Amino acid sequence: MIALGKGSSCSSQLCLALCAFGLLLLGDLSQAVPMDDQDYYLQEISNRDHYYSFPYPGEEYFPFTEQPGEEGTIRAAQPEEHPGFKPSRKELKPKKSSKKGKSILETPPDCPPLGLETLKITDFQLHASTAKRYGLGAHRGRLNIQAGVNENDFYDGAWCAGRNDPFQWIEVDARRLTKFTGVITQGRNSLWSSNWVTSYRVLVSNDSHAWTAVKNESGDVIFEGNSEKEIPVLNMLPVPLVARYIRINPRSWYEEGSICMRLEILGCPLPDPNNYYHRRNEMTTTDNLDFKHHNYKEMRQLMKTVNKMCPNITRIYNIGKSHQGLKLYAVEISDNPGEHEVGEPEFRYIAGAHGNEVLGRELILLLMQFMCQEYLAGNPRIVHLIEDTRIHLLPSVNPDGYDKAYKAGSELGGWSLGRWTQDGIDINNNFPDLNSLLWESEDQKKSKRKVPNHHIPIPDWYLSENATVAVETRAIIAWMEKIPFVLGGNLQGGELVVAYPYDMVRSLWKTQDYTPTPDDHVFRWLAYSYASTHRLMTDARRRACHTEDFQKEDGTVNGASWHTVAGSINDFSYLHTNCFELSIYVGCDKYPHESELPEEWENNRESLIVFMEQVHRGIKGIVKDVHGRGIPNAIISVEGVNHDIRTGADGDYWRLLNPGEYVVGVKAEGYTGATKTCEVGYDMGATQCDFTITKTNMARIKEIMRKFGKQPISLSLRRLRQRARQWRQRR
Repeated sequence: MIALGKGSSCSSQLCLALCAFGLLLLGDLSQAVPMDDQDYYLQEISNRDHYYSFPYPGEEYFPFTEQPGEEGTIRAAQPEEHPGFKPSRKELKPKKSSKKGKSILETPPDCPPLGLETLKITDFQLHASTAKRYGLGAHRGRLNIQAGVNENDFYDGAWCAGRNDPFQWIEVDARRLTKFTGVITQGRNSLWSSNWVTSYRVLVSNDSHAWTAVKNESGDVIFEGNSEKEIPVLNMLPVPLVARYIRINPRSWYEEGSICMRLEILGCPLPDPNNYYHRRNEMTTTDNLDFKHHNYKEMRQLMKTVNKMCPNITRIYNIGKSHQGLKLYAVEISDNPGEHEVGEPEFRYIAGAHGNEVLGRELILLLMQFMCQEYLAGNPRIVHLIEDTRIHLLPSVNPDGYDKAYKAGSELGGWSLGRWTQDGIDINNNFPDLNSLLWESEDQKKSKRKVPNHHIPIPDWYLSENATVAVETRAIIAWMEKIPFVLGGNLQGGELVVAYPYDMVRSLWKTQDYTPTPDDHVFRWLAYSYASTHRLMTDARRRACHTEDFQKEDGTVNGASWHTVAGSINDFSYLHTNCFELSIYVGCDKYPHESELPEEWENNRESLIVFMEQVHRGIKGIVKDVHGRGIPNAIISVEGVNHDIRTGADGDYWRLLNPGEYVVGVKAEGYTGATKTCEVGYDMGATQCDFTITKTNMARIKEIMRKFGKQPISLSLRRLRQRARQWRQRR
């Protein structure tokens, strides 16, 4: 103990009195935020000591509700005018102001999610009364979070209380004053158990110690919860509540289960210039783009707007129709739209194979706007990319599924509403399984049926009308066969990783196993080129979206080592065409709120451009005959890589390769083969590697025979008889 000197008794008594007074202050603090006049609130948001403030004597406390004011109304924000994407006159027309004054707290009725699903709310902001175990802790109580294949591990599918009683709770710390407007809940994601909360209370606080429950005339409001574990249920608060903390207190639960919840909170953070934490984590964009969710009609209109702005470099076309007859529209961006230029590679982005994975769709729509604007502005990087590449952007492969998800909204579709086509098919895994044909041929070397290592033909059964193949899938296959794509990315959602083929394991007895293609090093580089330039994919500090931590592979993963899939678009593209395709999972939230789109665009913008630029890596060239004519369908092989490609209709080709020295060979039916050494450098730009090959003697003879109607050159009758006589004598 520390000895006290003279006068210390008086000092200690004074200290005790001050401590007691401080405790009294803290006790009264959390009763409520007085909202009876706006001046008080303005004082609150400009005062860093807000959470330890104390009311004046006689000042009455109210619950955390908004109170109407007579002064200080906020004008409606004027629509920002974007170059080329101007709002309509109807949008620009000012709305009539209400006669009644508006509170300074009044905000649009649809406050966005705080970000439990998108991970903007960190694990440290989630707390709970108890937890059954770590894998069911408060940090797992996020809307749409998915459990691992092996439950009872660190990655389970909800927050589950350690006890089943009405005193359990889960709490969110918004870290700033927030206007809370609603709560969305789900049950536990699990293959083996059924757990959900059927009713709950909502409480708010400013210090997380004393709480005020949401009330109505009859007392505490009891909100109706879930009736099953996957469909989200939204409850709007009777009146908005302003506080820092919000707590969900389950009151009843599924009788054969236990207290388990996943949730999202709707709320509008209130302005607080002194909140350094929030300002440090804000993400803004300077791009003047149309940041909103576009339904089918709006998507089509946006494409027309881009085409009108940049008619010389864009073209709108469709590749087919959906099950419900909606056209699958694509936008081509090129300096000569509508035609393939010899020596210019073709690139594609597609999105929306799963209709509810909406972020990829909007990123492609943003990308086409961005490229148009930057081309007009003379951005040399974009101008160079457009002049040297033919780019195809297909934002919605499954518009029927998207329509279902769009009608439910960004937070209420759950994990799977709209995933499949109208006839219940998963487009992403609806392609022919060519892997099995190739591997069976390789394993049975004496088999009469030899399968090439590239351009494997589609099996006859798949082409029959009775095959379970979506019309959207058939349209994509026809598109892939028509255009000589070199590189492609299909944008998906629900994770933050780039997956490269093979997507199917070779072993029949495994569900996860690293299964590389012969071009594994190239695919790994392509995947890393996207992941490394994404703002979050390779960030070692970020938490996993659901169960998988992809940081050990720098934000990339071999598809088969993640989960095996037969008939994926990536494997089919690699084995049936020249195109190297990867699956790019662009965000943890499949269908983020509209307010998240600017940040998601910033997260992915550089990656989207860098990945397109990779189409210019490796070698390229033209295979010609001695007369300078291009030879189509010639086979290009690289020594040491058991995967070939073929030349296009004009004899041109592109072969993606990492930097190095390669022995490249070419062969074509009726021509002598040829080889040469080609070196790929580290600088951007494919190495030119042309071939001129000559016809074989047999090919020349056949050509002469065709020229003369498949008959040999005529000889005199006497000479023919003489040869026949000599032949008989030799016998």
